[in-house]
Amino acid sequence: MPTAYTPGLTISPAALMRKARRLPIKGEVLVNVGDAVAADTVVARALRPGPIRAVKVAETLGIEPHEIGRYLTKQVGDPVAESEVIAQSKSLFGLVTMACRSPYAGTVEFISELTGHLAVRGAPTPLQVRAYVKGRVIEVIPEEGVVVETQGALVQGIFGVAGERVGEVAVLAQAPDQVVDESAIGEPLAGKVVVGGSAFAEAAIVKAQTVGVAALIAGGITHQSLHALLGYDIGVAITGQEDIATTVIATEGFGILPMARATFDLLCSLQGRQASVNGATQIRAGVVRPEVIVPNGQGTPTEPSQESQVLQVGSRIRLIRAPYFGLLAVVTELPEQPQEIETGARVRVLRARLDGGDEVLVPRANVESIVR
Repeated sequence: MPTAYTPGLTISPAALMRKARRLPIKGEVLVNVGDAVAADTVVARALRPGPIRAVKVAETLGIEPHEIGRYLTKQVGDPVAESEVIAQSKSLFGLVTMACRSPYAGTVEFISELTGHLAVRGAPTPLQVRAYVKGRVIEVIPEEGVVVETQGALVQGIFGVAGERVGEVAVLAQAPDQVVDESAIGEPLAGKVVVGGSAFAEAAIVKAQTVGVAALIAGGITHQSLHALLGYDIGVAITGQEDIATTVIATEGFGILPMARATFDLLCSLQGRQASVNGATQIRAGVVRPEVIVPNGQGTPTEPSQESQVLQVGSRIRLIRAPYFGLLAVVTELPEQPQEIETGARVRVLRARLDGGDEVLVPRANVESIVR
């Protein structure tokens, strides 16, 4: 029987995970190999240089650019306060004074006799990188960051929005096919990772933002709810940088989709535990999955076996390309020979029966196995 290895989502009560935590620029690492860290432990920090802004000194004083040095009251490296005089000139035997004030606070970066400008660099912005998960530092990347190893439950989703959040797991749904409505969302859920069933109603998602819920996890999310959450339509290539208060993760796909029983049961077993959540999603090359991690430091770590990810007739799969993105199906046929698809390319394909009953023919590269 023809088979093919394909990556899939991981749902595991005891996975071993390593998270690289890096600064975007060179900085200082604050921990050492072997150190235990909490999710909110700052492991590295740096100062991002402030913006440079030019002040038109020569133009303001009405002098030639090359004369700027004669009139400056500040030199390179000097601190400057907002509205402070940085150059001045006198005329009519000293009776009339012209002053140039800096519109910005910062430090004098350079002086140009070619343009007659003085540049002020603003205050640096502090950058901090936190551990994100509770665990232990197993590697230090000099001047950049660390690698943190943790062990615990891992639930990967199909799609998410917004970045990293940490909070206590709170399960609202009584069953994996339940839609959680607005009435279930209240102030006690502020800062928590809230688990639903097949979906959260649109009003519930909007209210969660107001209440300050850290994250919402459900089987699916509708396009309408996603638009209400973000205020705009979103593509499916890369997410994670959305400026919203609540991270949202769909474990099964788009629509109102019952959460897989294994996923739901695992999340229910984590009630009250601290979870690290990230909605960042990248579907194309260098796949990144939204995730829920609950460290525990107990049990034997497991990783999905390659056999569990081999496509065969009867395999449960998820389609990851348009026009079937996010839909679930079961493999019904694995033709041995490549076939021509709509684009004209000849590729290896499979036939699958969607949960709605329709049969589709899709490239094998457009699916992933569902690993439970």
